[in-house]
Amino acid sequence: MTAELRPTRPDRLELGEGIRWTGTGIVLVDLLAGRLLAAPGDPTAPLRTVARLPVPLGAVAPVAGRPDTWIAAAGTGICLLHPDGTSDWPARPEDGAAPPRRMNDAVADPSGRFWAGSMGYDADEAAGALYRVDRDGTVERVLDGVTVPDGPVFTPDGRSMYLADSGWGVVRRYPVAPATARLGAPEVFVTVDDGSPDGMAVDAECAVWIAVRGSAKVRRHLPDGTPDRTLRLPARRPAGVCLEGGVLHVTTARLGLHHPGPYDGAVFGVRVEVPGSPAAPYRPTASVVPTPSAVAPDEATGRGTA
Repeated sequence: MTAELRPTRPDRLELGEGIRWTGTGIVLVDLLAGRLLAAPGDPTAPLRTVARLPVPLGAVAPVAGRPDTWIAAAGTGICLLHPDGTSDWPARPEDGAAPPRRMNDAVADPSGRFWAGSMGYDADEAAGALYRVDRDGTVERVLDGVTVPDGPVFTPDGRSMYLADSGWGVVRRYPVAPATARLGAPEVFVTVDDGSPDGMAVDAECAVWIAVRGSAKVRRHLPDGTPDRTLRLPARRPAGVCLEGGVLHVTTARLGLHHPGPYDGAVFGVRVEVPGSPAAPYRPTASVVPTPSAVAPDEATGRGTA
């Protein structure tokens, strides 16, 4: 089955990524511009800037119990964005890396941990990694040798994780131990040969929606990997997807296009048959997330070695 999407909002983003439905609204990023954006309730209204960082901003998750507070994969590490506009940096694991690296896509799992990928600025082969931020704030490097990590996304029970390596055109599925979040041996879920797998979302039937960058398509794959549905866009580089109940939202990019079309960089939406759930929040122990008044002045500006 094939359907065509049309843009909803007037914005055109350089690199629209990390789109999430929080249960109360939609947020997304313009990645290289370091902007966190919110979508007003009116689907024709422009996006609103929530926060801006002087470094690339890959994706965010809401922090449970802290309204308007976000944990983010940004710059060379993990950032906390506070509602008063301040920020602080619990960890910068890619600081000083060679080749230079930045954070990319990220998400919280159903148990409240935060997972974030990193990549070389020039998509250097096997230079990227996947990090897990546990609820106690511990940051652990859990995977090496990834070129361009996109996702991860989790099944609703948290027992399976999908991670795309856009550099190699493959999506892998990893078993996840519920108690420890340790990853088991992966299996290839989907191999993409007409573009690069980018952002993903899992619906209530555990099917996986994949934005295929360079193909002007978003595909739904059943849990066994079988292609089920294809959505065509009038934009060449789909980059992120999320489900707001029964509406699928898609971000796209203008980055790297010498002659962008009128819809490249737009945000799209279309109704789908199987709904999805809100993005899971990061659930830290009480001592992990400082209040804005506890943030040091240099951290509050978002400046640092990132």
